[in-house]
Amino acid sequence: MITRIVISALLAFALLSGVLMWYLQVYAYYEELTPAQVGEVVVLDDRASPVRVAVSDLRAIDSDSSPIRFRACMDIEDASPFENAVEHERAEPLVAPGWFDCFDAREVGEALESGQARAYVWKLNEPYGIDRVLAVMPDGRALAWNQINVCGEVVFDGDPAPAGCPTPPEGTN
Repeated sequence: MITRIVISALLAFALLSGVLMWYLQVYAYYEELTPAQVGEVVVLDDRASPVRVAVSDLRAIDSDSSPIRFRACMDIEDASPFENAVEHERAEPLVAPGWFDCFDAREVGEALESGQARAYVWKLNEPYGIDRVLAVMPDGRALAWNQINVCGEVVFDGDPAPAGCPTPPEGTN
């Protein structure tokens, strides 16, 4: 009888822990951002100057728990800023929580691979080792996310910054 009680208590604890962990990962740390909190949407041009992108219907989420939890969806109003914009060579969309239904990483990834969509640099190394990428879909939608760049991959593993990377801030590696 005591064995059943102990086993039941352990199973209940494991189930509760699993549900709590799922909730913390999917809901707890995210907050929806206003367009003012996101700031101006820009792409870097071939001179590394920011060029403003006019957007509408901006929805975004972020979390203080990780620099790569930023996700955003919007509609592009004018394609002219992309004429001289720098393309992001290693764009890999990261999955968003299921409740943030405007962002589909699989759809964006497939569109980027097929060449239907293009990914541009919004920000480089802000914060260090993290890039903000803006992917423009053929229907005029744009999706944005933060991802670790080459400098961050190396430095966050504890190695010195590779050639061509800015000097990491104190305490990064």
